[in-house]
Amino acid sequence: MLRPFLLAITIVLATPAAAAGDTVFPDYGEPKAVFEFFFADPRHIDNGLYWVRSFMNPLIEAPYDMAPEFLSIVVVIHGTEIVALARHNYEKYRDSVERMRYYAGLGVKFRVCGLAANDFGYDSDTFYDFVEIVPSAMVEIAHLQQQGYGLVIPQIHNKIFATEEIR
Repeated sequence: MLRPFLLAITIVLATPAAAAGDTVFPDYGEPKAVFEFFFADPRHIDNGLYWVRSFMNPLIEAPYDMAPEFLSIVVVIHGTEIVALARHNYEKYRDSVERMRYYAGLGVKFRVCGLAANDFGYDSDTFYDFVEIVPSAMVEIAHLQQQGYGLVIPQIHNKIFATEEIR
């Protein structure tokens, strides 16, 4: 009984201390992701777009150097942030709209839930030319998942501490 215990202690003590964390570069291939935007505050669309950026940038930069056209990214919008895509709100959401337009130019697809659009009284003329209206966000997300898209749901949190305070 004592021998297995002593053997275990010997193995643990003989194992070198863990080195500093290693950066690894998994073989990601050509990713497919669907981002679900359903925010309580329309201003949170900027936070959601940050998640899209955080997904894209590591893949289009070294060491992966993927061309944006090899990333299949769809953003499905069905919360209050839908108002940012209404052309009559351009001045209020200019920065968000221009970021979305930029991402759309890189191949990101922006799809708005037709049910949500109807709830807001919006029709196809309400939205920018880079926006597609789908019948239902839920059906669209399920459909994309069946095609192999991974679901990413951005979490929006209120930051309480500055990074410098808790580092």
